[in-house]
Amino acid sequence: MLPEPTLRQLRHFLSLAEHCHFSRAAEACLVTQSSLSASIKELETILDASLFERTKRSVMLTPLGREMVGLAREVVTKLDDLTDMVRSAGAPLSGELWMGVIPTISSFLLPRVLPGLRDAYPDLALYLREEKTGPLLQKLADGTVDLVLMALPQKTEKLDKLEQFEFADDPFLAVFPRGHAMAGFETMTPARMDRGRDRDALLVLEDGNCLTEQTLAMGALDERVQTGQFQATSLHTLVQMVDNGLGVTVLPKMAVDAGILRGLKLDFRPFSSPGASRRIALVWRKSSHREEEFRLLGDFLLWEGKES
Repeated sequence: MLPEPTLRQLRHFLSLAEHCHFSRAAEACLVTQSSLSASIKELETILDASLFERTKRSVMLTPLGREMVGLAREVVTKLDDLTDMVRSAGAPLSGELWMGVIPTISSFLLPRVLPGLRDAYPDLALYLREEKTGPLLQKLADGTVDLVLMALPQKTEKLDKLEQFEFADDPFLAVFPRGHAMAGFETMTPARMDRGRDRDALLVLEDGNCLTEQTLAMGALDERVQTGQFQATSLHTLVQMVDNGLGVTVLPKMAVDAGILRGLKLDFRPFSSPGASRRIALVWRKSSHREEEFRLLGDFLLWEGKES
């Protein structure tokens, strides 16, 4: 009987197809570059076909490789769903679980809840992937992760094909230097921010970040956005920019509660306007058989996060 491709080889193939770079693909799969390279070579040997064109500077799919991507995704997803079905019949939250999480949540919620999660569910092997929402939802569709911890609302049709479990509301806070004119208000609105001293630039994360889209969705702030030389890729960089007098910003309460402003000469005010918040949710494939486990995890994250 001829050898057949393994699930591991197909995962490695999909990762390399996505990243077109051996090092980044290996990092995404939590293996060494040599292991991933050997896996791809084994897969090509089994299929007796070249799936990638390789040069010293680039890696790209062959026509056959491009044709194979969709089918490989379907196979991996079906096998993952089969594994989920078997696991769901056993103890809740046990075995391997691959969860994607966006950066504006991972740094502030997970350190508070993971110790308790390990104590409550010692048989759970939780693997985390931190990326922006778009790539994580693609990995969810591909079967690379089992569920995604993210923030809503989110402008994407991909959510229509997914189950969602919203378990927390995360209010937005206006953040500004101490002594700023905005400190004169007990609560903020986008209009009040717009009337701030010298119309300070509103500092936001780089384009494509869901927090930026959610902040601007409050309205009346678009003209204040700093789109020039200052671009932040993390909330920690953002507050440092505000602390250095480059503008004002909007942060989720989760980050402030976690101490992101500690040691800085910054102040904050809550928003009184409706819709000035984001909703924290877990999303997963509708075909997954682990829905009860995922909802249980959402409940745990909610209560453990409150008590921490």
